[in-house]
Amino acid sequence: MAELKILVIPGSLRTGSLNAKLAAAIAHELVVAGIAVTRISLADFPLPIYDADLQAKSGVPKNAVNLKRMMGAHHGVLIVTPEYNASVPALVKNAIDWVSRVQDAHETRGQVFRDRAFAIAAASGGRLGGSRALSALRLILTACHATIIPNQLALSFAEEAYDDRDRLKRAEDIEALNAMVRQLIEFSQRMM
Repeated sequence: MAELKILVIPGSLRTGSLNAKLAAAIAHELVVAGIAVTRISLADFPLPIYDADLQAKSGVPKNAVNLKRMMGAHHGVLIVTPEYNASVPALVKNAIDWVSRVQDAHETRGQVFRDRAFAIAAASGGRLGGSRALSALRLILTACHATIIPNQLALSFAEEAYDDRDRLKRAEDIEALNAMVRQLIEFSQRMM
């Protein structure tokens, strides 16, 4: 059987991002579980704001094609999103919008969303842990016909959630992370 591969995408570029920190903690748990993990930064795939006129004039940007192919090389994808004004940031939405337009030979547009498992997580300094952004992200991915695992992680009061090794320290957070990791692995194995 092929090695199970999971792509981890933090949806923030900010230095010291709570969401990048959560993405790293989840990636660590996936590695501990024996999974091959690739963690990327969306800064490595800069994209203009999606515009159908731009697409008609210039085609889909190469970085969107590269990001789509990076996703396609993995059996599962984890997106860790910040919450901006009760929704996902433009960086995350724009990346999804462009990737959904990529159509390689011998596949349908958006097939990359249908052929792998997706997990979603968020971290926030507040009480809701980014749960409103997760609802918005789930809706966006559902519109792309993605297979999204039921478990998700909304990390509340994230500034105080880590130990000195940047691992989650609260029992309920560890339990939620482990449940999501197990389910992502299970769903991704079904997609192989």
